[in-house]
Amino acid sequence: MNEPTAKEFISQLSLLKSAAELKNVERFFRDKKPDSKFLGIRMSAIFDLAKAFMEMSLAEIEVLLQSEYYEVRMGAVSIMDFQARDKKTTATRKKELFDLYIRRHDRIDNWDLVDRSAPYVVGGYLFDKPREILYRLAKSGNVWERRTAIVSTYFFIRQNDLSDTFKIAELLVHDPHDLIQKAVGSWIREAGKKDKLVLIEFLDTYAGSMPREMLRYAVEKLDEKGKQYYLGINGRNKESR
Repeated sequence: MNEPTAKEFISQLSLLKSAAELKNVERFFRDKKPDSKFLGIRMSAIFDLAKAFMEMSLAEIEVLLQSEYYEVRMGAVSIMDFQARDKKTTATRKKELFDLYIRRHDRIDNWDLVDRSAPYVVGGYLFDKPREILYRLAKSGNVWERRTAIVSTYFFIRQNDLSDTFKIAELLVHDPHDLIQKAVGSWIREAGKKDKLVLIEFLDTYAGSMPREMLRYAVEKLDEKGKQYYLGINGRNKESR
């Protein structure tokens, strides 16, 4: 069987487009660039096709990443994710996937492109390695790189390794972008399911000053008394400024 190519993937993907889905897809894309284009394809269909093409070479994946079409780039990061998750994938290939992700982050330019691939392509690779790059990304002027910094730690959370999630959350706790606020709130909430006391300690320190959107996500799984306590602190501090 011939190696799967980007051209073949795009050809098959194009057969799945529909005018009805186009408006739905466009709603998920933020900070549109003038050259962004959309085919109108259901996410589940993209994922299914990506799985069928998961043996694609790194060079062909990069061709997909260069596409002007959002759904093609979603296919690229989905293939990367499937490869990173596969137990048969070598350590060398996992490093190559990680390097490609970081090198071509300019093409991973929407919240769901990050969320689809960062946990395993970045987080999975870094789990047993130094993680300084996540702190550099957290300080980036690029919102998607900052989102990668926190989203990548989901892999760590699943392994009960929570330290970096909260440390990166500290760097991003006053971020002005709503998609960072939602990500930080969501990830510390998930880490809090593993260790509630660490979450409470974080909230005791930052609940009064963090953006309310972030806080709402963070306290979502607390009991009603806990939610109202931290939301109350946040509200009073906002009123006193």
